Amino acid sequence: MHYIGRFAPSPSGPLHFGSLVTAIGSYLQAKSCRGKWLVRIEDIDPPREVKGASSLILKTLEALNLYWDDTILYQSSCCERYRTVLKTLIDKQQAYYCDCTRQRIQNLTNGIYDNFCRERHLSINNRQQVAIRLKQNHPIFQFKDQIRGLQTIEKASAQEDFIIHRKDGLFAYNLVVVLDDHEQGITEIVRGADLLPVTAKQISLYQLLGFSVPNYCHLPLVLDKNGNKLSKQNHASPIDLNNFKALTVQALQFLGQYVPEDWQDATQKQLLDWAIQHWQIDNVPKHNSQLSTDIR
Repeated sequence: MHYIGRFAPSPSGPLHFGSLVTAIGSYLQAKSCRGKWLVRIEDIDPPREVKGASSLILKTLEALNLYWDDTILYQSSCCERYRTVLKTLIDKQQAYYCDCTRQRIQNLTNGIYDNFCRERHLSINNRQQVAIRLKQNHPIFQFKDQIRGLQTIEKASAQEDFIIHRKDGLFAYNLVVVLDDHEQGITEIVRGADLLPVTAKQISLYQLLGFSVPNYCHLPLVLDKNGNKLSKQNHASPIDLNNFKALTVQALQFLGQYVPEDWQDATQKQLLDWAIQHWQIDNVPKHNSQLSTDIR
């Protein structure tokens, strides 16, 4: 099967160094496999979106010479397809409505949902705020990550009926990421390790829908000086496009890759071409870590 990978940022702000690591890691893995690298804008959460962030993200990728293959998919244009799948799951009694409060769930053991509404058969009206949960009848207890090896899922978490449509009317990430990765024919998902905990849930949905399950590669997270994930929520600095070549080298080193000694004499394209030829996913670290030097 021809390799198809992707980078799927949310437009909640400009790209930062952690985003760059994911973008470069997914790009190099796709190109070293002589495959396609797609870009998807995950704009299904309007309250978190920042005006102009989508175009800024794409301009940043172009400045970094990270050019995508094929057209960009915007999740905001796919709502009808998502609604059709939701209706099918409800009609087949593979999903159900849930009106449990967040406080009730937080008071449960480990905050894991107890499938309370599964047999309640709620009848709803248009004004009622309810979530939709998937009936977890085929839990995934183990899966293989191409970087971190065999992952074992705690039993209660694996068996949890998880949300696929939120009370506020927005589609849940665990639903749309599966639908869109299938729609785009993604064969391998290279993303940050913060998404390891939800991977088993997504695999179970792939199987329920009869989709082919892609391979997974979870890259190490970049941590700040406090040990937290570098993120927009933690006010990570945007990528400095006046220093993008040095940042690219730093991202390669963070991913355990070699860089040419004369990288300063190379263009950005030459640097990426070299990185594609020398990419070794086996060298990618299995653990999250801080940077050895500050990003400026």
